[in-house]
Amino acid sequence: MLEPFFQNQFVEAGCDEAGRGCLAGPVFAASVILPKTFFHPLLNDSKQVSEKQRVELRIFIQEHALAYAVAMVDHEEIDQINILQASFKAMHRALDQLRQKPQFLLIDGNRFNPYKKIPHECIIEGDAKYASIAAASILAKTYRDDYMRSLHDEFPQYAWITNKGYATEEHRLAIQEHGLSPYHRRSFQCLPSQLPLF
Repeated sequence: MLEPFFQNQFVEAGCDEAGRGCLAGPVFAASVILPKTFFHPLLNDSKQVSEKQRVELRIFIQEHALAYAVAMVDHEEIDQINILQASFKAMHRALDQLRQKPQFLLIDGNRFNPYKKIPHECIIEGDAKYASIAAASILAKTYRDDYMRSLHDEFPQYAWITNKGYATEEHRLAIQEHGLSPYHRRSFQCLPSQLPLF
């Protein structure tokens, strides 16, 4: 069972990202404020539920959350500032868009750049422990998957419709054969030997 809240004194927003380990595309982040009564039996870390369940959960979260927002940092900015800082920046952008301002932040992971002096708590594997972080993980993952699917028609050779830009063997072989696309992260080691690519 997921814990509903970390604390009960302040309005709490959960934050998580998706796509940090991908070779291509942006990193997405979401921030979610849930009501006290929120419950869905399937809610869990986005990696622990099926794609069909994630879609169902996304609809439920968007209908029942007090506030939610999703934001991204693209591949070019990832290459400029590094993926860790890009993940924090995407979370900050999502927080900027919330229609209700949180008073406390629950962050998935072990590090975070403070946001507007709002107190925060970093929770390792928080998306499997707290409902608001799990909800944020669902939104970040589904929005990013949709984005990568939208790029598939432009670059079908990389099979982003299935691998979503992650470092699968199929994806690495496609890079070896076709080179890097404009959406690949140049700062990442896309191939084991990082051969010269076009």
